[in-house]
Parts: sequence; C-alpha cells; structure tokens
Amino acid sequence: MNPNKALWEKGDFTRIAESMRESGEELVKKIEITKEHKVLDLGCGDGTTALPAARLGAEVLGVDIAKNLVEAGNRRARAEGLSNCRFMEGDAGNLNELNDRSFDFVLSIFGAMFAPKPFDVAKEMVRVTRPGGRIVMGNWIPNDPTLVAQILKISSAFSPPPPEGFINPMTWGIENNVIERFTKAGVQRENINFVRDTYTFRFKGLPSEFVSTFRKYYGPTMNAFEAAEKNGKDNDLARELENLFDSQNQSQNKAATRIPATFLRVTIAL
Repeated sequence: MNPNKALWEKGDFTRIAESMRESGEELVKKIEITKEHKVLDLGCGDGTTALPAARLGAEVLGVDIAKNLVEAGNRRARAEGLSNCRFMEGDAGNLNELNDRSFDFVLSIFGAMFAPKPFDVAKEMVRVTRPGGRIVMGNWIPNDPTLVAQILKISSAFSPPPPEGFINPMTWGIENNVIERFTKAGVQRENINFVRDTYTFRFKGLPSEFVSTFRKYYGPTMNAFEAAEKNGKDNDLARELENLFDSQNQSQNKAATRIPATFLRVTIAL
C-alpha cells in the first residue's frame, strides 16, 4: 500500500478533527468563500473546512487519500443534507481525475502538505485552478514553539529515521520553499502572499486525555509510540507530550483543553 495512504488510514483522524471544527469554520469565513464559488478541498479529512464551505453555499469537492476519511466526510455531508458537498479518494500530487481550470478556490489546510511530492502538489493545485481563482494553504511551521510543530518534533525523536528521499512535510511551512514550488508551477512571485495565523484545538477533556486521543487515533503519533514501545521509551514519550499539552493549554475550564497553534497561511492569486 502507498505509505502515505496507510498513515492516514491508520487510527481514526476524525477523533482529532473533532477538536478542529470551530477553527475550520472560522478560517473558511475569513477567506471569503461564497455560494458563487466552486471549491476543491485537498487533504480534506472528514470535512473540517469542506463542510463549512458548503454551508456557505459553495459547490465543494473534498479529496483525500484515506478511504475511511472520505467515507466519514460523505456521511457528514449526507447527515447535514449538503447535496453541494461530496468527497472522493485521490492523491494531491496526481489529480488525474480532475480537469484543468475547474475550481475557483483550491483549499488545503494541513492536508496537501503531507503528500510526498511537493512540486507535484503545487503543479496540480495550479493546474486545476481557474484564471482569477485562488489557492489557499494552511501549513504547519517547522520548529515553531506551538503545539503541532512540537508534537511532530517530539515524536520524531522517538521514531526511526525516515527513508531515503523523504521530504519533511514541515518544509511547506518555510516561505522560500512555497515560493520555489509555486513559481516552478508557473505562478508569479508577486501573486504569492503569506500571513502567520492561529488555529485553535478545542477538546472536551484534560490535556492528558487529549494526548491519549492522539496516541490512539493520530497516525504519526501512533507510529511514534509503536517505535518508542520497542525501545521501552513509550512512557518517556507520553510524559513529554503531556508536559507539552499541559504547558500550552489556555482553557479556563480545568476539565477542558484549548490550545492555539501557529501556522503559515499561503494565498496565491492566479
């Protein structure tokens, strides 16, 4: 199986996505999607940004490499009666089932950044966007002190080295890399804009319980714990993650968790 597909079909990312719903809605409103737009959401998961876009009236197609997340997204859309939103399996680096210049918005929030071939991803995003349309990416930033970058940094210390040729997804959080990838795909530099933005995780439980959710359901963290267990270091990994989550929790409710995380929001005008 495709290793990237196996990673995201592992566990149940919907359990993590539940903590991301509110910020997904806020982000979609911020980028001004309307009922006039045809939207592609790449690496969409079970619809954290796709469904809010559809609720605004846009025609939305969500594409994800994980079959279980596509199925979950379609269930959510049906449950809400959103006939203008559907989900399908696909690879962000090879959207061969989608026609050129098909979408007004191509959106990918912490999704396409995990595809293994970043130049192919940029090329495909540009190809399927209409002239006058926009691409919006949300990418985690390497070595950022906030939650997600630190989860991945801590986890990597307990994991075996990546295979030869592996390109770290966090390189999408470096502006020069984004510029290089999209200019090679034909975008003018002046049409690529960046802003640091905040995405907040909201979990109805203690920080330690939120760590347990990542351990049970989030593919990269599951892999890290499996590797740590082989070396007898799973308790060390759990302790470091719990310290991280505790230190970054801003909830006033002692029985809940609220953690903001900084990301790079990329906007490209075509």
